[in-house]
Amino acid sequence: MTDVWISAAGLCGASLIGSIIGFFIKELPHRWNDTVLGYCAGIMLAASTIGLIVPAFESVDAGMWWIVVAGVLVGALFLNVLDLVTPHLHSITGLDAEEHKNNSRLNKVLLFVLAVALHKLPEGIAAGVSLSGDDSTAWSVTLGIALQNVPEGMVVIAPLLLSGVSRLRTLLISLAIGLLEVVGVWIGFGMGEISAMMLPVMLGFAGGAMLYVTSDEMIPETHAHGYQKQATYALLLGFVTLVILEKFIG
Repeated sequence: MTDVWISAAGLCGASLIGSIIGFFIKELPHRWNDTVLGYCAGIMLAASTIGLIVPAFESVDAGMWWIVVAGVLVGALFLNVLDLVTPHLHSITGLDAEEHKNNSRLNKVLLFVLAVALHKLPEGIAAGVSLSGDDSTAWSVTLGIALQNVPEGMVVIAPLLLSGVSRLRTLLISLAIGLLEVVGVWIGFGMGEISAMMLPVMLGFAGGAMLYVTSDEMIPETHAHGYQKQATYALLLGFVTLVILEKFIG
């Protein structure tokens, strides 16, 4: 249980650190935003494949491979459904000041915050499920998600402040988003502990959800402003970084 609390606190803490940084850096130039986001996308790719999907396949018999595949697809479909009711993150990141000249756009900003919050739940589930599986990959998933939580926390702050939301309320919203990830960790851990059959399905589900976010939200954003080359190299660096960390942690 101690490991679960450490993982949950680490993910929530990383989001809050990003939020605090966001108070001081309201606007990050696209060049640096795309580079950082590309690096995070590489981390997410490594965490979802090496930390979740590969261990899921290794935990089932050869004839049961379809269980993991089904889990991956359901995880992606779950995020696809969320996208039907929430806006795409890359369309309203808050980096362009003209998008938030007055409070008439506040409802859209709040939808953006809701989208981030809903994406936090499957990330927490991914970390929680990994703690129920192979110890050699559990902490690499938590670390990978925590690393990308920092810039994600920064992104949440900018649109809220630019729309006139008070600093205190913005901080409380950031805290609530971080706590949602804590809930996700415990949900994932609980579901992974229910039965040995549930574990590979949940690992696949979490991996599919993370892959969906990476492909549908993060990578397109890094290629939208003319800095796709450096974003691509940053992605490769992020992927290798988590592979190396997993090697030493494992």
